[in-house]
Amino acid sequence: MSNDGVKAPDLGEFIREQRRIGELSLRKLSELSGISNPYLSQIERGLRHPSAEILQQIARALSISAETLYIRAGILEPRADGPDLVTEIHRDPFLDEEQKRALVSIYRSFRAEHERAESPAVAER
Repeated sequence: MSNDGVKAPDLGEFIREQRRIGELSLRKLSELSGISNPYLSQIERGLRHPSAEILQQIARALSISAETLYIRAGILEPRADGPDLVTEIHRDPFLDEEQKRALVSIYRSFRAEHERAESPAVAER
């Protein structure tokens, strides 16, 4: 059992939700990650606190960033600059590649517009 009773169940619930979003059975995730089915089940139920290496295997199988799982497991602190929205858009299973490109383009244009508005005005000559 994890010595961090708060984060392990949260991690397990998050992994289970990502598996469901990806429409993967526990058995299929086990195959894709190379981790035994019983061990994955224990992780999802919060009974085991996996190592960084195991989290990396799970992340790869779920097509999400290992950093996301490291944060959920309490191995890393969340970044001060917030989540990486571009990565999140790219991993969304409900969007096709064209939709992802369009969203990223719009997001980046809004960010650039905001940065221009925040920077000091340059006098025109």
